[in-house]
Amino acid sequence: MYQPSQLDVRRFFCATYRAGMAGAVLDPMQRLAWPWIEAHPEYHAELTDEASALALDYRVEDGHTNPFLHLAMHLSISEQCSIDQPSGIRQAVQLLAAQRNSEHEAHHVAMEALGQMIWESQRSGRPPDGLAYLEAVRRAATR
Repeated sequence: MYQPSQLDVRRFFCATYRAGMAGAVLDPMQRLAWPWIEAHPEYHAELTDEASALALDYRVEDGHTNPFLHLAMHLSISEQCSIDQPSGIRQAVQLLAAQRNSEHEAHHVAMEALGQMIWESQRSGRPPDGLAYLEAVRRAATR
C-alpha cells in the first residue's frame, strides 16, 4: 500500500493546482482532486507557493485550517464512495448530499465523522472503526 508523506501530499495538491490552472491533462487521481481544489478558492494562494506550502506548520492551536488535510479528506471520501468502501458509504454520502442539497456539504459532514474515527483510533491504539464511521454518516443523513 502506498503511504505518502505529508510533503508528498502537499506536493501532489500544489502540482494538481498548477496543472489544473494551466489546463493540462490530469492523471486519474488529479481528476478526482481538481473539483475539490476548485471548490476551495480560499486555499489557492497556499497551493500556488509550493516552497511555502512545504514549510508551513498547521497547528490546531493556531486556529488555521490545514488546506492539505481538508483537501485530502475530500479526496479520501471521493475514493471511498467510488469503491463503496466501507460498504454502504456511497449510499450514505449520496443520501446526505440529497438531504443537504450539496455534495460539498455532505463531504464536510462525512469529514467530521472520518476525523472522529481517526482520532478515536489514534487515542485508543485500535484500528479505525469503519462501521462506526459509516453509522455516523448514516445518522447524519437521516436526521
